[in-house]
Amino acid sequence: MDQIAQTQVQVQTQAPTPPDLSTVWLRVFLDVARHGSFTVAARDLGWTQSAVSRQISSLEAALGGDPLFDRLPRGVRLTAHGRTLLPHAEETVARLRAMQRELASLRDLTGGTLRFGAFATADAALVPRAIAAFRARHPGVTLTREEGLTPGLLARLGDGGLDLAIVSSTGGALSGDMDAYELHHILDEGLYVAVPPAHPLAGRDSVRLPQLAGEDWISGSAHAEGTLLEEAHRHGFRPRVAHVVAEWTAKQGYVAAGLGVTLVPALAAESVRPDITLIPVHDEDAPPRTVYAATARGRAAPPAAEPFLEALRAQLS
Repeated sequence: MDQIAQTQVQVQTQAPTPPDLSTVWLRVFLDVARHGSFTVAARDLGWTQSAVSRQISSLEAALGGDPLFDRLPRGVRLTAHGRTLLPHAEETVARLRAMQRELASLRDLTGGTLRFGAFATADAALVPRAIAAFRARHPGVTLTREEGLTPGLLARLGDGGLDLAIVSSTGGALSGDMDAYELHHILDEGLYVAVPPAHPLAGRDSVRLPQLAGEDWISGSAHAEGTLLEEAHRHGFRPRVAHVVAEWTAKQGYVAAGLGVTLVPALAAESVRPDITLIPVHDEDAPPRTVYAATARGRAAPPAAEPFLEALRAQLS
């Protein structure tokens, strides 16, 4: 078979191009089919009979010219072409109505989904309380949550995997190119050091970070860079990380057992176990980290994003 013949076969087997149809035509068609009468359909639609007839004629022409109704002395009746079109027209109009309902539910917050992520300590109290408050007001909106570190959450936000990310400035995590994001300030949180109750500093009202230079530390990383401990370098000492423990609850267990101390952000302070002691760290030694809700710049956030942001802020009042 030569190239021309192959091309002809390919053209012949391609699916036909769908016709351009007005949804008005389909609605009129269904009304006429339901009533079996142009006159009754016109009265139901608030149109003239001639207007209904023109809509049906336009639909017939767009579908190839075959009649959809037999015009009878009393009313009309679907032809074979009309009976074939009927279920497709019903499905199309039903899907359009469903689309309208879903779009309306997004606008009035009775449906839709908000995908957000948060760093671990925000999940200790701030995020669950915000979720509870949001759901009480908007129970129809689905919330999906991811937990991660700030750089990863921002990457997920940037590639469209999240609608909103709760992130922090810990360890310079927000020091890169932030032009792609809108940052909505949530709070500035101070730091505490968690020590065993018998620790010599346990009775202090506050502590300076250099006073902890000789301590064994419990940290999520063997290196201070990019963690809450990074401020120690500015004060001239390198923290001695005795145990690398990722989970926050496990860190508390190590502190309670007297194996070291750890830094605790204010967001997690209220969930601390009773057998360890928290001491505030001077702000000038460990400046408060800033917590933000980030959204993608230049991309429309779901309508639920702003009410969820309000729910986050409301937990701090």
